[in-house]
Amino acid sequence: MIIDPSLALPGRDTPLRVSGVHAVSGRSMLPPFPQGHEVVVLGLGCFWGAERLFWQLPGVHVTAVGYAGGVTPNPTYEETCTGRTGHTEVVQVVFNPQEQDFETLLKTFWEAHDPTQGMRQGNDMGSQYRSAIYTTHDAQLRAAKRSRDIYQSALAQAGRSTITTEIAPLTHFYLAEEYHQQYLHKNPGGYCGLRGTGVSCPIG
Repeated sequence: MIIDPSLALPGRDTPLRVSGVHAVSGRSMLPPFPQGHEVVVLGLGCFWGAERLFWQLPGVHVTAVGYAGGVTPNPTYEETCTGRTGHTEVVQVVFNPQEQDFETLLKTFWEAHDPTQGMRQGNDMGSQYRSAIYTTHDAQLRAAKRSRDIYQSALAQAGRSTITTEIAPLTHFYLAEEYHQQYLHKNPGGYCGLRGTGVSCPIG
């Protein structure tokens, strides 16, 4: 647990209000999703660039940014940035496994950021920037852990540090505010902090 629940901000019972419509594809970011599709929630630093990375992949039905891995229900961005919600910034990826296999999503995830940095990503400091994979079924969980071990071997051979990525079943995903959704589509010159290690992940 990142934070003692007794010290976490209380949050709120009501979800933050969003349109629910993806600004790029026009698809719904809210469940129910099409039959046969899967969901995984990924944290790789600031969620603006992370979301764009995944909505561009073939077989990805829709993406949304939000908060996961912590305690506070329905947190705001400002609350999450205090470190007192326990959440990290994440992107929810809804994908068709017939068109996009899970291992390729994991390969994209590992190579797009530095998963060895603990409570930061580059110049972004704080628990809200930690690396995380939150899975929605057991096969995803096993595949995520297997991919971590494979990538750790590749990083070690390249003289890099130990992976700190949190891998766990998803408990809750809370949508972020409307202005964060598809931020880099709405603000093409906006900040993107994605920086990989330069080490390829030999899966997928």
